[in-house]
Amino acid sequence: MSSETATTEGPDIRIKETIPLWIAVGITVAVSVPFTLWLSHWNLAVWCSFIVWAEYFALGAKPAAAKTIIPAFATSAIGTAALLAIIATLSSWPKLVTAGDLAVIVVLGVGCGFLVYLMKFWKVLQAGSLPFFNGISMVLAVYFTTSFPHVTDQASLAALWAGVWTVVLGVFGVLLGMFNVWLTFPKKVEA
Repeated sequence: MSSETATTEGPDIRIKETIPLWIAVGITVAVSVPFTLWLSHWNLAVWCSFIVWAEYFALGAKPAAAKTIIPAFATSAIGTAALLAIIATLSSWPKLVTAGDLAVIVVLGVGCGFLVYLMKFWKVLQAGSLPFFNGISMVLAVYFTTSFPHVTDQASLAALWAGVWTVVLGVFGVLLGMFNVWLTFPKKVEA
């Protein structure tokens, strides 16, 4: 995004940023990092939020992008968390405990394949394929790095909570994108 970009307003109308994007990005990072440093048990994994912030720009950097990002990201994040909850439940079964990593690989492989299959039935998931796939990867990252508040000792509920927390991080990322664009104080000017 440059300091002056063409819009759909016509060839003679442009959007000019009052504050350059590079300065707005620096301010947005400075504002967001305390959320990961100072919230102790409830800190945010801002790296996840930054990925969704990038999705906001990839999908047009307009508030309407949130209507695609949030449902696509949340659908895959919660679906992946449900798969992790299934794995946690199955891991208590004696026969599957010996299967170990193989059970994880099979459930995630089959389950994620099924999640992607579901994309063909909902247009917002198709339009939001980037946030959809990032929702899967971010839940796996948040869960396996334990980058979520531990509010329960029950493994299956912890997996679901990791999914909910990842959705919260995703919504924060959309808000960072909106804040970042707002910081540029864009205005329409004639070319």
